[in-house]
Amino acid sequence: MPGTPPTRFVYLGPEGTFAEQALRTVPAAERGSREPARSVGEALDVVRAGEADAALVPLENSIGGAVGVTLDELAEGDPLVITREVILPVEFVLAARPGGSPAEVRSVAAHPQASTQCRGWLRDHLPEATVVDVLSNGAAAAGAAMGEYDAAICAPIGATRHRLAVLADKIADHPDAVTRFALMSRPGPPPPPTGDDVTSLAVYIAHDRVGALLSVLMELAVRGVNLTRIESRPTGEALGRYVFFLDCTGHVADVRLGEALQGLHRVCAGVRFLGSYPRHRWSPAASDRPVPAPAGLSDVDYADAAAWLTRLRAGRLS
Repeated sequence: MPGTPPTRFVYLGPEGTFAEQALRTVPAAERGSREPARSVGEALDVVRAGEADAALVPLENSIGGAVGVTLDELAEGDPLVITREVILPVEFVLAARPGGSPAEVRSVAAHPQASTQCRGWLRDHLPEATVVDVLSNGAAAAGAAMGEYDAAICAPIGATRHRLAVLADKIADHPDAVTRFALMSRPGPPPPPTGDDVTSLAVYIAHDRVGALLSVLMELAVRGVNLTRIESRPTGEALGRYVFFLDCTGHVADVRLGEALQGLHRVCAGVRFLGSYPRHRWSPAASDRPVPAPAGLSDVDYADAAAWLTRLRAGRLS
């Protein structure tokens, strides 16, 4: 969003879900308005229509993988760009109405992904309980609050929102699980480079060219651009036709990444720029610091090489 910071936000609802919890870590969203949407597509269409400034939607989960519906939305329709990523630990709780106890739980409401990620805990602690699938973590908390179920597996924010008592916390089988969310806006100048950025792309390869995917990877590799993620999705055109989603280190303003983008534009059937934005930082620890550009591939090195070539073309050999 060029010019003014966003004030109107939409997120994948309903209320009381991890998406709302993630959005509330964004300072501007905490100060602005926040509205839930019924689906990823609806959230993004609200932004496309100008009825909201930005939408927060899930991109991937460290256990469940990529969120296909989000990737499909990014590859099709009017373009949107990522201006920020939020990575949120997935911490499930077992919650019930105040006064309840684990021994009384006979039915548990849960989104299928939530119950899958808590399967071991449920087996060990509530082997006789019936798990009932619901549409979201927020719906699970709401159902438990209304007495439809004895308990719910939900996000901590869902238990708080619906005034439920937490019977057990951190019940996920994978305690280090995280979900990555993207804050999406209408196209505009990207946030300025920070020196620790991510650039996301949707790349359509030339299917009639041998080694087309290798050509894509080489455009990045020869310039020292680190590819941190690659994901494929069918285009819907025909069996075997895919769009590749790439995340790489660097910013569109960086010379080496700019040259890589030009190279991709030359060798690919199509490239959709999905944004350059700051990488989520966990801590100032050394292991979380940005990796410097390889020798000979910094912006200063590119500028020096360009000046040298200009002198050669002008007939000056020194």
